[in-house]
Amino acid sequence: MAEKVKVSIKVNGTVYEREVEPRLLLSDFIRHDLGLTGTHVGCEHGLCGACTVLVDGHSARSCTLFAVMVDGSEVTTVESLGTMDKMHPLQEAFQEKHALQCGFCTPGFLMTAVEYLQGNPNPTAEEAREAIDGNFCRCTGYENIVEAVQLAARKMASH
Repeated sequence: MAEKVKVSIKVNGTVYEREVEPRLLLSDFIRHDLGLTGTHVGCEHGLCGACTVLVDGHSARSCTLFAVMVDGSEVTTVESLGTMDKMHPLQEAFQEKHALQCGFCTPGFLMTAVEYLQGNPNPTAEEAREAIDGNFCRCTGYENIVEAVQLAARKMASH
């Protein structure tokens, strides 16, 4: 067993200092060590996008990163977006456009779209489709997700 390594990772605005195994995945750190279960693990190979979080403002697959790799970084998870009482415009748009069914992939789509909309506040349908093309959904057919990303952009522009 490898010697543990001390990490300091800011997650959703709170700094967490822990000693972790060098091979502890960031997704496992987030889910098991911090109890933030909104980040889902699907394929465990970085292909499906369910585990997407932001690392220093950029989308990253948390199942392909070790926690030690983000030592000193800021990680943003889906839990930071909003609550049932005060949803983020993207969450509202997903709800209004029925852009989810089982919901397993939704956190990854939300985090991918949050980053994308910061750089493109008025996407066309094709641009929104390209933005989410690395995230897989087995339920929805994607059209409602594309519409939700566009609706969220309009909502965010009006705030």
